[in-house]
Amino acid sequence: MKNPTLLKEMLDYRGRDEMPDDFDTFWNKQVAVVEVPQDYQLLEKDFQIAYAICYELTFKSGNGGQIYAKLVVPKLSEKVPVLFHFHGYMGQGWDVVSMDVRGQSGYSLDGNREVRGNTVKGHIIRGALDGPDQLFFKDVYLDVYTLVELVAGLDFVDENRLSSFGGSQGGALALVAAALNSRIKQTVAIYPFLADFRRVLEIGNTSEAYDELFRYFKFHDPFHETEEQLLQTLAYIDVKNLAHRISCPVQMIIGLEDDVCYPITQFAIYNSLAGEKEYHLLPEYGHEAMNVRVSDTVFNWLCGTKIKRLSLVSDFNSEK
Repeated sequence: MKNPTLLKEMLDYRGRDEMPDDFDTFWNKQVAVVEVPQDYQLLEKDFQIAYAICYELTFKSGNGGQIYAKLVVPKLSEKVPVLFHFHGYMGQGWDVVSMDVRGQSGYSLDGNREVRGNTVKGHIIRGALDGPDQLFFKDVYLDVYTLVELVAGLDFVDENRLSSFGGSQGGALALVAAALNSRIKQTVAIYPFLADFRRVLEIGNTSEAYDELFRYFKFHDPFHETEEQLLQTLAYIDVKNLAHRISCPVQMIIGLEDDVCYPITQFAIYNSLAGEKEYHLLPEYGHEAMNVRVSDTVFNWLCGTKIKRLSLVSDFNSEK
């Protein structure tokens, strides 16, 4: 539903907190020490499709993590463009290149602990009292950077035609991919997660995605004595703070009924983007699957397809 007052605020909103002074220095140092693994495994799988090859990719990443991704590649003699697809919070995916986020029920392992299955509750706040270098999502963001670097170097990949795409957590990671790696040439983010944490706390606990923030204070710090420390650390994984690093074109899709990743927090990301950008509002949509008209539009943007979006005015009106 369109709220004119809130829409007016969102159009200029950049978030409740400023970016840390050393934010770019922090991330530049993190990226600089990443070593792209040479001992990765790329295994062809029996995919039973005549025009495509499916691979499973595994590689070692930061803090002892082992990352798993799927690649689906057309059988062509020339190098091919790549779309990096990232799944939402607590899930796993399958696309051209699709990475399982460590600790979220997929095949990626979460560091030296090597916990199999789901460790998702607490991922946002893990390490938040120990400094930005200890944040769980810091490691995930570097997993994304490493994945892009590794795939870009594969023989069958056109490293100049890389794109990123996802929704919710996946939308955040699609933006992170572009923010940390200039190889990404275009990005589509649908209702991105992980932004403007102070505003999230002010709005209240309306969904499971951010529930761990509220549980932390309710059961560990009910007087909010560590709130400033926590938020200052989380600022280093706040996607709105990474947005200014993105140089490629970005399309964002925002559902105005979203009570998981609130529209105003998504606009904090959008308004911090410095390059070519465009947003698209869906007034009746919340944090949910979007229909085929949205999917067709997204893949027209990313893949250069020309799937026609029929006009409900002209294409379905005929002269009587």
